[in-house]
Amino acid sequence: MSGLTFAEALEQIAGRGAVLTDEPMRLHTTFRIGGPADYFVTVHSAEEIRDTLKLCRAQEIPCFLMGNGSNLLVSDDGFRGTVIRLGREYGAVRPEGDELVCEAGASLSAIASEALARRLTGFEFAGGIPGTLGGACLMNAGAYGGEMKQVLRSVDCLTPEGRMRTVPAAEAELGYRHSRFMDDGSVILGARIGLTEGSETEIRQRMEELSRKRREKQPLTMPSAGSTFKRPEGYFAGKLIMDAGLRGYRVGGAQVSEKHCGFVVNTGGATAADVCRLICDVRDRVRDTSGVTLVPEVRFLGAETPW
Repeated sequence: MSGLTFAEALEQIAGRGAVLTDEPMRLHTTFRIGGPADYFVTVHSAEEIRDTLKLCRAQEIPCFLMGNGSNLLVSDDGFRGTVIRLGREYGAVRPEGDELVCEAGASLSAIASEALARRLTGFEFAGGIPGTLGGACLMNAGAYGGEMKQVLRSVDCLTPEGRMRTVPAAEAELGYRHSRFMDDGSVILGARIGLTEGSETEIRQRMEELSRKRREKQPLTMPSAGSTFKRPEGYFAGKLIMDAGLRGYRVGGAQVSEKHCGFVVNTGGATAADVCRLICDVRDRVRDTSGVTLVPEVRFLGAETPW
């Protein structure tokens, strides 16, 4: 690093003002929970992502790439390493016929809006998911009967060896809340989404219908990380939790939502420890009452996964 501190070396890559130290992660997650990250850098291009990862590896400093922080619970102790956040500048959405070519930092709502403007149907299900394309591809995000698997044509990624490559959707091993990228350590840089021509009126009506359902059924006014548990095959997590008598169950500032039992919410001042204890309590109670073991969908960032 030629005499530079690690923070200075990061700044050389990402630009002046792009690097923060001891940054509270509660400011960057929809849960509004999390201790400080040693380094927090905002990147703006695929090249900056590649060079930042290369620097972290060379210095043996752990790193974590994040988008909107909408499916993330960060330890109260924070993260001893570098959090790499995708900046808004790395969120372009470019139409090409019936396809949208998107960068990883593009919000799903922005992609849905572009699809509507181009009268392209098939992405309505994702318009209300509060995340970015990168995370959606990584975990094959879905809602209301739709999932990324249905619309992805290909995914651009950075391999652990630092090579940029394009993976056809058929080779991405997309399953329920899973993709090959969760296993092989690749970093998603962007994707090509394939849609079909449709009626602007019908697309808009469908988006408004799903938005209304979300407002009516989900605790959107409270900090959370969305659905806390994966859907067990043949069941709905929310109903299992409700049937176990856990609606409104609290640990500290964390609570099973009274509006939708599939959500854990921060009622104010919740800690990561509160949420982890609550998740474990819910998992154990549901297993005892139904025989079904719930698996958390939310990702944990910190010393070790607590469940």
